[in-house]
Amino acid sequence: MKSISKFILYDILGWKVPNDFPSLDKYIIIAAPHTSNWDFPIAVLSKYAQGKDIRFVGKHTLFKPPFGFIIKAMGGTPVNRSESTNMVQSVIDIFNEKDKFIFAISPEGTRKKVPKWKTGFYHVAKGAGVPIVMATLDFENKQILIDEPYYVTGDQQIDFKHFHDFFKDVKGKNPDQFDPDFYLNI
Repeated sequence: MKSISKFILYDILGWKVPNDFPSLDKYIIIAAPHTSNWDFPIAVLSKYAQGKDIRFVGKHTLFKPPFGFIIKAMGGTPVNRSESTNMVQSVIDIFNEKDKFIFAISPEGTRKKVPKWKTGFYHVAKGAGVPIVMATLDFENKQILIDEPYYVTGDQQIDFKHFHDFFKDVKGKNPDQFDPDFYLNI
């Protein structure tokens, strides 16, 4: 799967990945901007090309037949966003139970433009004591950029400013769907 994914991502689609995901056993990947349906297949190709067991959540409707089993096999877990569950504590528990766990999420929670990010990933990182790795699909330059692990300080204003500095100039597939000032509304 790794060779096929590399061939498709690098040779056919022309994407570049200048640096790899860290070799840590546990961390959260936040991926932004999420502006297109193309984000998912490119991210999945990157996951396989790098040989990483990265887990993610997605809206429960994506997991329905006939193709739902494929998304689950790729590392997905369905989430029903209309139900109130303690997702943050559930993910913290998974981090605490496993020796290795890499979890990816789009903090925007949708492909639409949002004025502020959901903060669950932040509370998971803090509660589980794991770093956050920022990753982005830079469609303008056809690059997948991956930052160094970042341990949150506990001061949301400082931490979200740090996230902003990484993502502010990235052009998603639909740049008008990303609000680079998301951090001002925390």
